[in-house]
Amino acid sequence: MEKGYHLSTCDTCKRIIRDIEIPSSFAMQDIKKNEVTAEQLEQMHALSGSYEALFSKRAKLYKERNLKDEKLLERDFKSLILEHYTFLKRPVFIHNKEIFIGNSKKTVEAARNSIKS
Repeated sequence: MEKGYHLSTCDTCKRIIRDIEIPSSFAMQDIKKNEVTAEQLEQMHALSGSYEALFSKRAKLYKERNLKDEKLLERDFKSLILEHYTFLKRPVFIHNKEIFIGNSKKTVEAARNSIKS
């Protein structure tokens, strides 16, 4: 499966997609226009091993709701991601049963190397 989850309005996502040179074989999903389904989230969870790994603590809503002051469990991370697209750390790329989550240099480089090979 070759899949990418991103925000088309996010300059960081656009830059990473351009820099990695995502092939046309990738199914790219703009998570604002087409929200992540429970099934898709389950697939990401199976590869990442954690909903927390998929969760963005940089989301505006995370700060607005003071979620940093709460003890969130895996089920909370899951329901929050399904509730609003901004809670998914992005971009997310799935390639050859590997998942690459977020925009750290290390993650982007690993995704680039995997996708180019």
